[in-house]
Formats: sequence, structure tokens, C-alpha cells
Amino acid sequence: QVQLVESGGGLVQAGGSLRLSCAASGRTFSTMGWFRQAPGKEREFVAAITRSGGSTSYANSVKGRFTISRDNARNTVYLQMNSLKPEDTAVYYCAADPRPLVVARYDTWGQGTQVTVSS
Repeated sequence: QVQLVESGGGLVQAGGSLRLSCAASGRTFSTMGWFRQAPGKEREFVAAITRSGGSTSYANSVKGRFTISRDNARNTVYLQMNSLKPEDTAVYYCAADPRPLVVARYDTWGQGTQVTVSS
């Protein structure tokens, strides 16, 4: 049974921090990433990381504020979010793919965790 489970979301004030976690089970994935979806908007890419952690990719809107990392021993990926803004409010989804980052299709998804940033 392949499953991704996110945790760590919550309500924080602008300028605060949160760390999201995504635990994978059933298999080990090469590419893992984070996406988010705000009410009334399309799901958008946030960050991704390769199997070794040697290469990462970030959306321009989160560069310098968010950091993606992974612990392969625990089969877990993290998203450290600092200097949070109200615009970051969204449901955050963990996604995974056995293919390399540049061709990843992210066909495995978690259930999502809510992040709300107040002004």
C-alpha cells in the first residue's frame, strides 16, 4: 500500500514559521515535492528535491523563505517555511514520483495539510 501522509500544518501569524512533514510508506520515491492550493485557485508547485537531496527546485514566490529536505532513512520529506505571509495560506500537498525531477509527473499524492497565515 503506497501512501503519503502530511502533518505540521496550522495557524500562524505573519512572519512566523512552520515545518511540514510528509511520511511515505510502501516504497521509496526518487523525486518528492510540495504543492499548494488556495481557495478558488489552481494547484501550484512549491518545491521539489531529488533522491540524494543534492538538487532542489523552488517556486519564485518562496525562494529564500522555504527549504525542502528529506531523510531517506525515515522515508520522509520536510518543508521548512519561514517568514510566512498571508499569501502562503493554502492546503499543502506532498507529492512523489519514482522518476527523476526533470520528468516527474507526481502521480502519488498525500491528503493535504492546511496552512493558514494571519495578518
